Amino acid sequence: MNITVIGCGRWGSFIAWYLDRLNHTITLYGHENSSKLQAFLEQGTNGMVTLGEGILLTSDLEKAVAFAEILVISIGAQGFRGLMRELAAMDLGGKTIVLCMKGLEADTGKRLTQIAQEYAPKVPSAIWVGPGHVQNFVRGIPNCMVIDSVSMEIKEYLVKAFSSDLIRFYYGTDLIGNEVGAAAKNVIGIAGGMLDGLNRTALKGALMSRGTREIARLIQAMGGNEITAYGLSHLGDYEATVFSEYSHNRKFGELFVKGKDYGELAEGVATTTALLKLGQEYNVELPICRAVYSVIHEGREPKTVLSDLFLRSLKMEF
Repeated sequence: MNITVIGCGRWGSFIAWYLDRLNHTITLYGHENSSKLQAFLEQGTNGMVTLGEGILLTSDLEKAVAFAEILVISIGAQGFRGLMRELAAMDLGGKTIVLCMKGLEADTGKRLTQIAQEYAPKVPSAIWVGPGHVQNFVRGIPNCMVIDSVSMEIKEYLVKAFSSDLIRFYYGTDLIGNEVGAAAKNVIGIAGGMLDGLNRTALKGALMSRGTREIARLIQAMGGNEITAYGLSHLGDYEATVFSEYSHNRKFGELFVKGKDYGELAEGVATTTALLKLGQEYNVELPICRAVYSVIHEGREPKTVLSDLFLRSLKMEF
């Protein structure tokens, strides 16, 4: 089928590489001034993936959209509303939007499928989430991921189109839980990196158990299934986010507490703000999210904040 991938960062370019290997016809879109797109145009590679010769590279969004039956979107979550404004002005009839993004809108706390529906209410959408790093996939190391949507027909269609020996897809059954869980794991990843930076890595066991319970309560309050927090979109993604050397969020947290510049904000930073908005709206205590926020945005001393966090009474926490 004809698929356009919007976003040529490390994950978007991997998706183009992966779907091309499944014999789909792929267009990869990036902004005209994108250095990442220019690297592909000039060299055919970004150092992690080398694109097949059949992949069309373009900076013409209208052309990229017109071509596709499926629009796979992989950009920063905070830029998604702006993209949807552009897409809403185009003919999206007969297309399906697949969001390969893990974030929430910081200003509103909205899930990305909610934003998609604001601008394109008649266009079916789905999410593609779960663990995995490009560096492992291109080495042939397989993993399991999740596709979820309000439509079972769309889920079956996408799982059939996207599955391979490299990625085994599971059918999601809780869109709210999988979206919130996938976004929230980045915040837990930042906290994990902070523990690494403070030489407190042994506390990651406590971080994982309490982090999962914290997000499970929020998912349940929002109308999702709390068990989803223990699945691939959240707890199942901890290995790739809380421990992996390739995790942007973990590395950001580690460097932040060491007073070093990571060079860019990890997605989990904005997600922390969004989660606290949701916690307030749904009256759910989110102590780990609050701790991460207070270190990054309020300048509190990391060792003190994290020590206080893990010395809280278990009775209070659970």
